[in-house]
Amino acid sequence: MPAQAPAYGSFDELSPSMALEAVEEAWGLRLDGTISAYSSYVNRVYGLRDEEGASYVAKFYRPGRWSRAAILEEHGFLERCRAEQVPVVPPLRNIDGESLADLELESERGVTTWYFALFPKRGGRGFDAEGDEDWRRLGAVAGRIHAAGASLRPRERLRLDSSLLGSTLALIGPLVHAEFRGEFTDLVAGMIERSGPRLDGFAPRLIHGDLHRGNILDRAGEGLLVIDFDDCLLGPPVQDLWLLLPDRAENCARELSLLIEGYSDFAELEAGSLAFIEELRFFRMLHFLGWRARQREDAWFKRDFPDWGSRSFWIVELEDLREQARRIESGGIEGRKQGEE
Repeated sequence: MPAQAPAYGSFDELSPSMALEAVEEAWGLRLDGTISAYSSYVNRVYGLRDEEGASYVAKFYRPGRWSRAAILEEHGFLERCRAEQVPVVPPLRNIDGESLADLELESERGVTTWYFALFPKRGGRGFDAEGDEDWRRLGAVAGRIHAAGASLRPRERLRLDSSLLGSTLALIGPLVHAEFRGEFTDLVAGMIERSGPRLDGFAPRLIHGDLHRGNILDRAGEGLLVIDFDDCLLGPPVQDLWLLLPDRAENCARELSLLIEGYSDFAELEAGSLAFIEELRFFRMLHFLGWRARQREDAWFKRDFPDWGSRSFWIVELEDLREQARRIESGGIEGRKQGEE
């Protein structure tokens, strides 16, 4: 059996009724009892409604993932974005004038603290970029986010660098099936050694960190709205651009060019950034494995992903990483030339 890497705190003891009562107390609301669980990979997110018909979204952060200070830096980023007219939804202040509350519960595992925040609900439809102007708008939103965060200097948020990648490898390595553990470790460690110095060489900026199109809504009469800053971190700004593409960058020259055109009205990409996209894709694959590894003890995770960590699971994951590494090796020189043009 592989060694057991540490997991984040579990949500198994947090019931919807506990969440509802905690929000009522912290924000002084009279809720009507309506509570809807939203899909979320890491946190617990609930839709609520008060007796006057106003709708809210309560977000309970996974225990052990972020410190209180780190979450407040996320909230500070949202406030700065709002001040700069970037379309986001900052959290509401509670009766103590704070954007973050906490709930402590005691169980057989000891005392667990859940931090939670409350947001006004803002609906919208998914934004399907089709015409040139749509792609420019997406690029402009990313540029405005980065421009808003340029003066912020968070101390508690993660930094996407070789040190973080090494920590993620240390977390995942012991969980890999013994048959593949050596190859997995060599492959990932080799990529970190090869590309880590270039990653460390980029000037870090505060970025959204998970800016795929699922986190951008289109609100009728208002325009685009960016949600879910839970993964904001210090990293290369191009991370927020390549995630917006519908396919690999090599197949999306038009879309990428338009994104950059819109982005450039508000911020600039560092030289060589575009040539590093496939390395960033590899590191995101690694990050996602670490993300899942931290949740593996949750009852819902065991139910929905019973094969996670099995021999067959690692066969597929390792082949995906091999293929991505081969793509980087085969396209590296050509990609770098294109990125510098």
